[in-house]
Amino acid sequence: MGMSIPYERSGRTRQKLRTRDALVAATRELVAQGLTPTVESAAARAEISRTTAYRYFTNQRALLIAAHPEIDRKSLLGANPPRDASARLGSVLDEFLRITVETEPQLRMALRLSLERVADQTDSSLRQGRAIGWIEDALAPLLGQLAKPEVHRLAIGIRSAAGIESLVWLTDVARLSRAQAVEVMKSSAQAQLRSAIADSKRKGRRPSTRGT
Repeated sequence: MGMSIPYERSGRTRQKLRTRDALVAATRELVAQGLTPTVESAAARAEISRTTAYRYFTNQRALLIAAHPEIDRKSLLGANPPRDASARLGSVLDEFLRITVETEPQLRMALRLSLERVADQTDSSLRQGRAIGWIEDALAPLLGQLAKPEVHRLAIGIRSAAGIESLVWLTDVARLSRAQAVEVMKSSAQAQLRSAIADSKRKGRRPSTRGT
């Protein structure tokens, strides 16, 4: 048997994609209000019939996954990024954490979904590790001074200290403001970078934060 084609991809695709987009937009509006939308409530907000809505999203989980912010950028650096790894990391973190704070309701919802025990491969988009790639891009000047696996490990460490998970803990548990939480995350990330460079110096590699 061939692969099934999503409803919105078969016939009158433009109209169907507009309808799907309206359901996703309605879902995001409800999430921003602190609600966890059902297919029915999203349909009502979008002024679309429940029957039609279920053609696009067969259950609440599929709908909520679709509302997760889609950020397909391969890099968060601008057209003329700095050559200094620390400055590059700072630039990437500025943009990454801006996105994190601006889309916090959707990201909190996605985090809640990812923690559920129900196995569902349709939610793989929530765990693609985009931020690790963005951070590795920032750390690219260190390649040749640090081995590629070391740069990857550093990127993972930085990601563990910056993102929605850290934002939730810093604001909900540590009771910091979002501005304070962002500064703590940036400080932790830069501290990890300095530590990695210091470790490399102790091993005699004489690394620099500057590219060649």
